[in-house]
Order: sequence, then structure tokens, then C-alpha cells
Amino acid sequence: MPRDRTHPDGLGRMITRIEEFERTLAAEENASAHTVRNYGSDLRQLRAFLLARALANDAGATEIDLRRVDAIAVRSFLAELLRRNRKSSVARKLSSVKTFFRFLVRRGYVETDPTVGIVTPRKEQQLPVHLTVDDIFRLLDAPPADTPGGLRDRALLETMYSCGLRVSELVGLDWGDCDVNLELVRVRGKGGKERLVPIGRKALAALQAYRGRLTELCPRCLRDERAVFLNRRGARLSTRTVARMVDTYVAASGIATKASPHALRHSFATHLLGAGADLRAIQELLGHASLSTTQKYTHVNLDQLMQVYDRAHPRA
Repeated sequence: MPRDRTHPDGLGRMITRIEEFERTLAAEENASAHTVRNYGSDLRQLRAFLLARALANDAGATEIDLRRVDAIAVRSFLAELLRRNRKSSVARKLSSVKTFFRFLVRRGYVETDPTVGIVTPRKEQQLPVHLTVDDIFRLLDAPPADTPGGLRDRALLETMYSCGLRVSELVGLDWGDCDVNLELVRVRGKGGKERLVPIGRKALAALQAYRGRLTELCPRCLRDERAVFLNRRGARLSTRTVARMVDTYVAASGIATKASPHALRHSFATHLLGAGADLRAIQELLGHASLSTTQKYTHVNLDQLMQVYDRAHPRA
């Protein structure tokens, strides 16, 4: 089992390399804090697994020497994960490990990549959770329209659904990103990539109403003047706060489907596709790097596709 007590050159010391990898992701790859945190968590889980096995063989082991980690060790880690995790979660963790070892090879910290040839577990086929149009309308009407907090929540939900934003993109919006005249929003997506997304007039009206009562929500002298969505302390809303907010309004609306903020993004794509929008246009709106990521929405509309088939096919 890979283990190391001394590291005269420090090259193989795993915790040091993990920390360097995290810094590289943030500085050179422009990865989000959420992405860096996930990679770090996955790799520290691998380190804990390897260290536990090392301790079982040698009570003096204190660190893992990456130069001695082999394919057997990585496969054992995956086998352990599969006992108590979904395949999609294991696939993500393997992706973290593969990316990490490719980084180590490029930097010359290890000579060979032990993850080469290890196949990603086949993920369970999961269709994205989305709301019906009626459910979306009930959700958007749920926040009160006579309080500053309610107006903020209305604007937030309207903007998220109107533009199909990720929750991280939503909370990262600045007023300078919103062009009222052109009805466009500049969105900073994954990897720092920017895209322009149309925003509907109802969402723009909700933003205007919210902005007009912003000084009542938080003191002007203390608030972040750039950020669109603020808490009562004047700071930018967090993704966790938005998730709790959506949970609250879903429950208040009497919607049976359990919906996260991402469900509004899924609903945006599903409703556009159902109305005849081109899949590549939806890909651009969502900011997907690959069309295959967008194609999952084609499965959601199976009932509609069957209806089209029945109407159009001469032998249906």
C-alpha cells in the first residue's frame, strides 16, 4: 500500500500537492470557489482512504507519497465509494481524481497517471426536475408584492426563470449587467465565460419595482451598490439563502414537486423546447459547452413528441 514517512524533496507529499492544485484551479483555471471546494473535498477523501489503508499496514505512516499510488489503490477507493454513493457522485469524484493526477504529471510530481484506463461508472439515467407552466406561474406569484423583501424575491424568481440562470450566476449579477433598453443580461458563467441572455419584460418590471424599494430593504450607506440581490445587511445574497427561499415559496404555492433553484433553470429550458425553440439556441442561452448536456431536455418532452408523431406520421 502506498505510504511515506519522510519526504526529503517534498514532491510526493499529498496534502501539499492538493493545496497547490486548489490554488492553480482558482488562479489559472478561473474555477469558482464552489468548484475548488468540491475538488478539494474529493481529493481529501481519497487521501483519508489511502492513509487509513497505510496505517493498517504501518502504524508509523503519517502521509501518502503520491509517487507510490497505483491503479489498484484508486480502484479500491472507487469500490469503497460505490458501496454507499450513487454512481453519479462516484463519477464526479473520479473526475476530480483524474484531473488531479493529470496536473501532477504535467508538473513532474509523478511519472505516471494511475487513473489512465479506469472507466467512469455508468450514471443512472435521471431526467431533470422541472415545473409545469402553471406551477411556475404560481411560484412567481407567491412572494408578497407590498414589501421590500417580497419585491426582491419576486424579482429574483422572475429573473432566474426568465434567463434560465444557474443560482451562482443569479447571485453574481450586478446592476451594470442589466441592459434595460436592449432587454439583455450579461451573465458570468462557469470558468468565467460570459454570455448575453435576453430578459423578459415582466422580469425587468419586477427588478425595477424591487430597486425602487431597495433603500427600505437595507441602508444605502452600508449596502453593496453593485450587486442586484441583497440581504437586509446590504450584502450579496448567498446561494444557500436562495435555495431556502425557493423551498419556502414552493411550499407556500402548494406545488407537489420538490423543486430547487436549478429546477427553474430546467423549467426554462423545457418550456422553451416545448414551444419549439431550437436545441442549439437553448444551448447558447444556458451556457452549455456541449450540446450533449442540453440534449437531456429532449427526453423530458417524450409525451409531446409522441403527440407530434401521432398527428404527423401517416402510419401512426
